[in-house]
Amino acid sequence: MNFSQIIIILLIPLAGTVIGAACVFFQKQEMPQKVRKALMGFAAGVMVAASVWSLLIPSMEFCASPGVAKVLPATVGFFLGILFLLCLDHFTPHQHIDSNVPEGPQSRLSKTSKLALAVTIHNIPEGIAVGISLAGAIDESAVMSMSGALALAIGIAIQNFPEGAIVSMPMRELGNSRKKSFAIGALSGFVEPVASVITICIASLVLPVFPYMLAFGAGAMIYVVVEELIPETAQGQHSNLGTIGFAIGFALMMVLDVLLG
Repeated sequence: MNFSQIIIILLIPLAGTVIGAACVFFQKQEMPQKVRKALMGFAAGVMVAASVWSLLIPSMEFCASPGVAKVLPATVGFFLGILFLLCLDHFTPHQHIDSNVPEGPQSRLSKTSKLALAVTIHNIPEGIAVGISLAGAIDESAVMSMSGALALAIGIAIQNFPEGAIVSMPMRELGNSRKKSFAIGALSGFVEPVASVITICIASLVLPVFPYMLAFGAGAMIYVVVEELIPETAQGQHSNLGTIGFAIGFALMMVLDVLLG
């Protein structure tokens, strides 16, 4: 894998967020609740499928030892990922789009800033996932491939498109200009390549932790799905659209990983 390929894969998820955020320039009214729930469900489906096929299964395949030793790194890494996002969620002031109640420690940040931080927290696990898959592709002794890393990046970019729209369009509804709303939505995705690069550096230095880091990325993404996306799609009316969106997202990511991985 050459340097240009690494850069392209790093930027693919960000491109999905930026293109999705650009939807605010075509926005004429508030995003319908039906559409928002379907998009959130779709994003959740992609993240769950990516966690299983792109991260947890390779984590176990990386370990040649049978029995408990084969699943131990995946189990430990998974719970560490959950714990990491739990702490990040607890110590970072933020607010979700569908809520009027801020979370985390008290702060004087504006609602717009808290909404942006909530999305930033959401995007960190995706950056970790892409970074660890790239680290595995770079190291030929690992079980990951360049096509597998590409499949994961494309899958996350696909689910980042609706996420970018879900961020920028509500920002516009709060009274921000279209340009500012787009900027906030686009900038929320920049944390992903940053998290990816940091993850690559850590994984390349300590290869034995590679299976733990694969599962860590899976745990972090599953936390976001269970803590944020599923509850938001299940509340109120049209929850069935979120379920349908989840199924479509899950199937699409599964197919991408199997065909390209």
